[in-house]
Amino acid sequence: MSRQHQQIHLAAHFPGVNNTTVWTDPRSRSQIDFDSFEHLARTAERGLFDFFFLAEGLRLREHNGRIHDLDVVGRPESITVLNALAAVTERLGLAATVNATFNEPYELARRLASLDHLSGGRAAWNVVTSSDAFTGENFRRGGFLDRADRYTRAAEFVATARELWDSWTPDGTSRPFAHTGGHFTIDGEFGVERSPQGHPVVIQAGDSDEGREFAASAADIIFTRHGSPAAGRAFYADVKRRLARYGRAPEELKIMPGVTLVLGDTAADAQEKAAEIRLQQVSPQTALLTLEQIWGVDLSGYDPDGPLPDIDPDPDSQLTQGRVRHGDPLAVAAKWRALSEEKGLSIRQTVIEANGRQSFIGTPAAVAAQMTEFVAADAADGFILVPHLTPGGLDDFVDRVVPLLQERGVFRTAYSGTTLRDHLGLPYPGERG
Repeated sequence: MSRQHQQIHLAAHFPGVNNTTVWTDPRSRSQIDFDSFEHLARTAERGLFDFFFLAEGLRLREHNGRIHDLDVVGRPESITVLNALAAVTERLGLAATVNATFNEPYELARRLASLDHLSGGRAAWNVVTSSDAFTGENFRRGGFLDRADRYTRAAEFVATARELWDSWTPDGTSRPFAHTGGHFTIDGEFGVERSPQGHPVVIQAGDSDEGREFAASAADIIFTRHGSPAAGRAFYADVKRRLARYGRAPEELKIMPGVTLVLGDTAADAQEKAAEIRLQQVSPQTALLTLEQIWGVDLSGYDPDGPLPDIDPDPDSQLTQGRVRHGDPLAVAAKWRALSEEKGLSIRQTVIEANGRQSFIGTPAAVAAQMTEFVAADAADGFILVPHLTPGGLDDFVDRVVPLLQERGVFRTAYSGTTLRDHLGLPYPGERG
């Protein structure tokens, strides 16, 4: 199969508390009612997506001592929601984000194996880590892990979970397990027999060198943030070349960037809609809050329609708690200043330009072509779609773009298997090598 006709993998990310969500739109509904999860999941399954993806929030985020506005109704626990969705879907994969810092291998392996059984082999685990003491205050362990230890623990956690899943043979025989390592020393017998996939699919979200190496050694999917073809190609080549040192083939790890999209009847219509969505996503207040998360100081006295602050960020600030700060604040600030000066942008315009871009904008035919070209260029194996509306943000894509991808021969017209591994073309445990 030529790369031009390489099959595209698609997943749906429930937008929930993301800043991409436009809550002022009258079509937006609850981020916690089961009806919202069900609507998006059923839409994704109708569109023959590989899986449905839930994020995680272990503590309500705070900014300048106040609860983050989008967190005020809280977040339900992912695996609980996915167990319920297993009853109202048939083929769609169900991916839960679960932290490897604040959980234990036996307990989590048991929950994931149970989801895999209940769903008939559709479970996935997005492995995340934390060295955040603020989040850790909600747990007995606290935020004790140094950043350098996060992936060490995560790698041992995943390996230990797989030992537990493998302690049951395919013919239904249980064997005692024993694990002794730097983070876990456990032994006993695992209480859930081998599940349909053997191992639930493992997803890793991380762009750092440590994250890439961890994904190459242990993950089945890597969730990235690269939106441009050039950045995607560089990331794709780097991660895929790492697989050989672990005895893995390139197709054993799927690279799926998170993307947003805006559809219009014409190119001009789509661009107009995209501009309006950016303005809704980045209000004047949101622009200042976004800037404060980088600068780490109170900027409420600044005009969002005025220039960027002429002061440097505080890299050690605790103004924002429970939110990941991506990159070095000083480097990000320098990049944003250069952008602002080059294009003559205000604070709000800079935030929109730097953070508010949609990945794919255009008519359904243009978006289908862009996605096809992105995958054909070895910039990704597929995409995790992050809609700006909850829960109907995928409706137009499924109705108007999926049929065009099918006509191009780059997307399935029916599920050919029953498990998530089948959908993704991933080997089952024991098939590698």
